[in-house]
Amino acid sequence: MKQMRLEDIKPGQGEEIPEDNQRISPRSQARRVALQALYQWQLNNSDMCDIVKQFTEDKRLLNLDIELFNDLVNSISSQYKKLDDLYSAFLDRNVALINPVEKTILRIGVYELQSSLSVPYKSVIDEAVELAKSFGAEGGHKYINGILDKVAKNLRELEINN
Repeated sequence: MKQMRLEDIKPGQGEEIPEDNQRISPRSQARRVALQALYQWQLNNSDMCDIVKQFTEDKRLLNLDIELFNDLVNSISSQYKKLDDLYSAFLDRNVALINPVEKTILRIGVYELQSSLSVPYKSVIDEAVELAKSFGAEGGHKYINGILDKVAKNLRELEINN
């Protein structure tokens, strides 16, 4: 078998790698970028205004629902302790021991269950599960699903029972 050298490779040759053609909605993109901003805030204790400024300068706030992004990052960074209290009873460990990515996803999900009543609870949970599949640890999406399902039964009891 002949060994390939870098100089032997020409543009347009080789195996094509299919791109994921699934289009991400502006609202889903807002959640994805909010997750990244909140994760950075959580780990670095940075000021959220500085993080949003950095994301703006890096052009990371394009093609997303900016109102949802701003609502998520500002509300969650100011209410995180209350949000943690809403899901902590359903955890199998202390909140401090939860993986930072999963903790941020739980906060986003709980915030939306509590504050975005126009969004069906199943959609909130589905969005959080997709975030966990993309950014969380292997199998973390199952954990997120279970916790948010229990939170939804408390926060959205009327919606679930109808």
